[in-house]
Amino acid sequence: MAGKPLYRRVLLKVSGEAMMGSQPYGIDPQVISRIAQDVAAVRASGVEVALVVGGGNIFRGVSGATAGIERSTADYMGMLATVMNALALQAALENVGAPTRVLSAIPMSAVCEPYIRRRAERHLEKGRVVIFAAGSGNPYFTTDTAAALRASEIGCDALFKGTQVDGVYAADPKLEPDAERFDRLTYLEVLSRDLNVMDASAISLARENKIPIVVFSIHKPGGFADVVAGEGAYTIVTDEPA
Repeated sequence: MAGKPLYRRVLLKVSGEAMMGSQPYGIDPQVISRIAQDVAAVRASGVEVALVVGGGNIFRGVSGATAGIERSTADYMGMLATVMNALALQAALENVGAPTRVLSAIPMSAVCEPYIRRRAERHLEKGRVVIFAAGSGNPYFTTDTAAALRASEIGCDALFKGTQVDGVYAADPKLEPDAERFDRLTYLEVLSRDLNVMDASAISLARENKIPIVVFSIHKPGGFADVVAGEGAYTIVTDEPA
């Protein structure tokens, strides 16, 4: 059982790949259900929770561009993939009793609400989970950057990135088992060492707005609640050196 939360309002970035489970593509119902349970547990502890979800499990813009699709068009296709993931995550969250709203940067009123900052804040204040879909609505920007942007806009106390591993390593620990693991880093260390945390624009946005980035494993049941309480395994990126 996790301890008392350290934050009032947080944003969780979940990659599309995390939703695949062991499948080669698409959505694994068991994985998305467990993620929903973890998010609902954090919400039940009194924390206001927003999410940004990627679309890499369905479509990845850069790979689409290399297949002959013009980059901007490919990126818009990727944004639509994030809407599909957001709707699936909304259904999973409401199945476990967490009221949820999907707000899309690309208006599509038949399936979700348009992104309006003040509306998003009201939903959070009323205890609803808010899922931001369609990235930032602009091509050439990743969902990492969209997560940092939305976290800044709605005044989050921290940005959590759920990944395949339990923190930030100097190299991929699956390929290099002896790779150095970090408990704490500064934004500048991440940028100067080109560590695979988030892209440079996302790191810079978080740094400018003094939003700590917490990297942890999305695959550990209850892991999200643990790191929100400052427990478990994670790496935190702030302005304060180790």
